Amino acid sequence: MGKAHAVAMASVGAVFDTALRPRLEMVSAASPQSTHRAIAEAAFARGKPVLCEKPMGASLDDSRAMVAAAEKSGVANMVGFNYIRTPASQFARKLIAEGAIGAITWFRGEHTEDFLADPETPANWRTDGRANGTMGDLAPHMVNAALALVGPIRSLVAEVETVHAMRPGGPVSNDDQGQMMCRFENGAMGQMHFSRIATGRKMGYAYEITGTKGAIRFDQEDQNALWLYLMDEPEAVRGFRKILTGPAHPDFLPFCQGPGHGTGYQDQIIIEARDFLRAIETGEAIWPTFRDGHAVNEIVAAAFASSETKTWQTIGAPQ
Repeated sequence: MGKAHAVAMASVGAVFDTALRPRLEMVSAASPQSTHRAIAEAAFARGKPVLCEKPMGASLDDSRAMVAAAEKSGVANMVGFNYIRTPASQFARKLIAEGAIGAITWFRGEHTEDFLADPETPANWRTDGRANGTMGDLAPHMVNAALALVGPIRSLVAEVETVHAMRPGGPVSNDDQGQMMCRFENGAMGQMHFSRIATGRKMGYAYEITGTKGAIRFDQEDQNALWLYLMDEPEAVRGFRKILTGPAHPDFLPFCQGPGHGTGYQDQIIIEARDFLRAIETGEAIWPTFRDGHAVNEIVAAAFASSETKTWQTIGAPQ
C-alpha cells in the first residue's frame, strides 16, 4: 500500500490537474492496524492532515480515539476505502441517489478472496490478531459499500469462524470467514459474506441491490462494468444491461477518453489522493472521514459481539 500511495501522490497532479501538488516525504498511515492510532495521533498533534488505510486502528477504542484526535485538530482526515471509488460504483451511488431503481428493498454484498484458501499456506502476520483477520481486513470494504449505497445499518446478526485453525508454522488466532444478516435504517434487508478462503475468488468485492423500480449488480473482478435493470422498459427488451464505464461516468475521463478502455486498481488510489488533496485545500470534510471509518468499525464490532452471544445486535449500543 505504501507503494500504491506513493505512485498516486506522484501522479495525481498530472491526472486531475490539482491545485495542490504533493512532494512526498513520508507515506500516510499504510502500516498494520495496530500502528494506526499512534501515527494518527502524532500527526494530528502537529496539525498535519492524515489519510489512514482501512480499517482505522486495531479496535473500536482505537478508532474512537482517532476520531477525537482528528476532530480536535480540525485538519483534513480521510479513510482509504478505495474500491467504492471506481467509476462504476460511483455511478451506482448516483443512480440510487437519483431514485433510478426506486426505494431499496434488499442488498447483498461480499468481499471474498482465496489467498488463504489452501490450508497448507504457512501462518503469517495476517493469521495473527483479531484486527488482521477477515473481519478486520476484508469486511470493512463491503460494510463501507453497504453504508454508502444503502445507508446506515440499524441491526444485525452474524457468525464469524476460523476454518483452518492450524497452519504450517503455528496456530491461527483470527477468523477466516464471516456472514451477517442486517436491517438498514431505511427498512431494507441485507446480507453480507466475507472470506479469505473463498476458493477461486480473487477480488470478490461484489454487490446486488434490488429496488422497487430496478436493480443493480457489480463485481470488482469486472470493475469497468455495471449491470442495470429498469422495470419501465418494454417487456420484450427488459433485462439486465451491461454498462461499460467511460467518460460519461464519474472520474473516468481524466484517465482515458475512450469508453470501455477501463480503469484499474491504481487509478482508485489516485482518485482517493485527489479527494484527500481537495479536503486539505478547501478545509471541507471529504467522505469518508475518520468518523465514517469509525462507523464501519462499529458494524464489525457488533458482528463479533453477535457471533459470540448468538443474538441480534443494535448498532450504536455499547460494545
